[in-house]
Amino acid sequence: MCKEDLGQLHFVQLEKQRFWVEDNWFCRHVSVECPNGQTFHFPCHRWFIGEVIISIPEGSVKKVGDGSPVFDYYREKELLERQRIYRWMAWQLNVPRCIAAKSPKDLPQDVRFDNEKRSDFESSLQYALIELSLKKLVAKLSTSWLDLEDFKRIFWRMKKPVAEYLMNHWKEDWLFGYQFLNGANPFLIRSCTKIPDKMRISEDMVAPFLKGGTSLQQEIQKRRIFLVDFSILDAIPTNEIQGKKQYLCAPICLLYQNPDGNLMPIAIQLNQSPGEDNPVFLPSDPELDWLLAKMWVRTADFQIFQTSTHLLHTHLIAEVLCVATLRQLPSIHPIFKLLMPHMKYTLEINTRARGQLVSKNGIFDQVVSTGGVGSLQLAQREYAQITYESLCLPEDIRNRGMEGVKGYFYMQDGLRLWGVIQRFVGRIMDLFYHSDLQVTSDPELQAWIKEISEVGFASTRKMGIPSNFQSKDELVKFLTMGIFTCTGQHSPLNEAQIDWCAWVPNMPCSMRQPPPSTKGKVTMEFIMESLPDIRQSCIQMAITWHLGRQQPNMIPLGYDEDLYFTEEEVRKVIQDFQAELEVVELEIDERNHGLELKYDCMKPSNVENSITI
Repeated sequence: MCKEDLGQLHFVQLEKQRFWVEDNWFCRHVSVECPNGQTFHFPCHRWFIGEVIISIPEGSVKKVGDGSPVFDYYREKELLERQRIYRWMAWQLNVPRCIAAKSPKDLPQDVRFDNEKRSDFESSLQYALIELSLKKLVAKLSTSWLDLEDFKRIFWRMKKPVAEYLMNHWKEDWLFGYQFLNGANPFLIRSCTKIPDKMRISEDMVAPFLKGGTSLQQEIQKRRIFLVDFSILDAIPTNEIQGKKQYLCAPICLLYQNPDGNLMPIAIQLNQSPGEDNPVFLPSDPELDWLLAKMWVRTADFQIFQTSTHLLHTHLIAEVLCVATLRQLPSIHPIFKLLMPHMKYTLEINTRARGQLVSKNGIFDQVVSTGGVGSLQLAQREYAQITYESLCLPEDIRNRGMEGVKGYFYMQDGLRLWGVIQRFVGRIMDLFYHSDLQVTSDPELQAWIKEISEVGFASTRKMGIPSNFQSKDELVKFLTMGIFTCTGQHSPLNEAQIDWCAWVPNMPCSMRQPPPSTKGKVTMEFIMESLPDIRQSCIQMAITWHLGRQQPNMIPLGYDEDLYFTEEEVRKVIQDFQAELEVVELEIDERNHGLELKYDCMKPSNVENSITI
């Protein structure tokens, strides 16, 4: 409370002095109440470390040239300082650039986990490792893996409806197909317009699995045949774990959506090149042949899910946007205020991933068939073919021919969220950009998108990210993509790790025997020798729990409490955004009512506001 009327306030200045004990503190915002009842808000969101004096601007949005020249001086000084401490680094060749930090300790304190988040992350990791040791002990006291039921001995703490349902039904063909629509990786499936020449199947081979006396060609024309092609895995080098070679293949899977709406696998070829040693497996083959063929598809899906879909398409894309935002947009810019709540903790979790998951001797090297080397090659291949359209859900759905597919809940709920986010972004932009000219003439905005396109994504020129904005519509679309990537795209992927990966036989992290080259010779003993061993299985379960569990301090989409915008008009737009999200929540609940297997990972209350894990 200020006892005197100070007129229009532009800045407040805070000073912190160093004392003998550690006394760093975090300032979220400052509010000044004046005698006339007016209140000025000064968003800060910064740590005060050591002896420091920090000037904080009043929180109203100001673009270049708006208001007093003192703001232009402030924004220039702020960006110079940020560009000094937030620097780009090429983590590896031919992948997006990232923040220059080899460990979390290298990051500025302002973007690190807070004490509560850090404590929970590290204690849950310790808990997972202790649990891992206990599970290995229990498994060793028992006999080695002899049967698929043995995996239940280490299926602890997975008290999630989907995970438990999967454990009991994972062998069923309809659930195998369901996962391509609503499982861990619902991005690979596409409508089949022609059977690829490399897949040697005939009408007679699949006719018994098509209902109603129809033909394969007729079902293709009716858009009931779908294809999942794992060609990107072809010739990816495999890992060696504790002296034992691991195996990988690049399957092709053909699926048919029957009149009941179930997506059923009707043919699986385990390698890309047809031949006598590469048979096409069918549902009518011996039960164990067909089961193992499906397992090979699921382990291929695991590799792409973790590296391409989860790491590259969400974490690394979001990091490019985050670093560019910190380097090119001052704190009083509207885009900075819009995006920062959706970038909370992303730099630290990505830095930890590079140091602990995909690093040399990291988790991937310890348990995954691609290992660190193969995973990097997979990411590089995916990055070489990634497009801006593939990051925009409506275009991606359309390009895969998946519009209107029955039971594709990921598409239904994802498009709902995309639309709500797009309308929210459009209303915010309407407040601060009244014409296309105001977009094209904003030098900070144009520098931001140029740095994203030409620096963050420098090693690919086919991606299609614009290097400048020519209209407000272009800006709204790009911002929608960015926010959706950090929220509606990432959250269901992260949650999927427990739902679909914790039961190891469903999505094995690796295979220890080569894929079968003939039919009729698969035994249960061979399947158990192929699946991950006790150690690998325990690590897979422990890590999927650690990374996939809902965070105790999780902030749902649209409900971040950090104050960035101070305008009443913006707060009204945010309230409208929240109201639309509540409508989506009710629509999903109504759809799920009566479903045996509910799809709720894209309910707004389950979607986290940023990539924090």
